Amino acid sequence: MTIKHLLLLLLTLLPLTSAAQTLVNLNTADAATLARDLEGIGESKARAIVEHRTRNGAFRSVDEFALVKGIGPKTLELNRSRLRVGPATSQAAAGSAAKVPVRAAVKPGTPTPAGGGRAR
Repeated sequence: MTIKHLLLLLLTLLPLTSAAQTLVNLNTADAATLARDLEGIGESKARAIVEHRTRNGAFRSVDEFALVKGIGPKTLELNRSRLRVGPATSQAAAGSAAKVPVRAAVKPGTPTPAGGGRAR
């Protein structure tokens, strides 16, 4: 095989390697990304994934992907190596996951802050 043939072969295979490395976060990907980057997922199934996430909250594992209406075990296995779950970054998810500050217990007889109000 000549160097020219080897280079041509490498250039032909290069797009396949970059596509195989694309990871899709089920908790942050929009419908367009899901349809573009996943096998067997068109626009309607991609919308169903986003709707499922909105109704049921963030995916806790890749296996929960198969719980989406229209997604079965075959589609899950086709895409398992491309899928990941991570923190949801949507505003709604961020708001529900926000930590609520807890007030420290104050022992009786402890002076209050200047002004006599509650500590903030």
